[in-house]
Amino acid sequence: MGLQNSLQDHLGMSPYRLVYGKACHLPVEVQYKAWWAIKMLNMDLNKAGMKRFLDLNEMEELRNDTYINSNIAKQILKMWHDQLVSRKQFQKGQRVLLYDSKLHIFLGKLKSRWIGPFTIHEVYSNGVVELLSSIGTFKVNGQRLKPFLEPFSIDKEEINLFEPHQA
Repeated sequence: MGLQNSLQDHLGMSPYRLVYGKACHLPVEVQYKAWWAIKMLNMDLNKAGMKRFLDLNEMEELRNDTYINSNIAKQILKMWHDQLVSRKQFQKGQRVLLYDSKLHIFLGKLKSRWIGPFTIHEVYSNGVVELLSSIGTFKVNGQRLKPFLEPFSIDKEEINLFEPHQA
């Protein structure tokens, strides 16, 4: 014990510091330092508690404002996306193309995904369309359809090639 005290006095190091390489702080020291800090800063515990309560209320208000602003931003984004959705109107007997959504890996990357044409057999109010094919009828979502444009026919159109001064 005498050797430890002489080492501590001589080198300024405690046995704890020699073993662990850092100073040892006892709980009594920490409590005293906290009391000293309160005393030195002249803090009133009631005022500190009230400030903490006000800070928590302010944080709750900020959270509510953020929630409201997030909802507004989502509504604006939804309106913008809804404007981009094309409203398709189909009638019975119209010819349409169907988007083939099956996953084809590396087979015909440049091949069109639209198959058909099919003839519309029935249009339902919820957006479902019943198509007529050579094997029967089947129902699909109307968003997967687009109108089929008939190919250009030469016999329907007549083109006159006059010289520019004769036209």
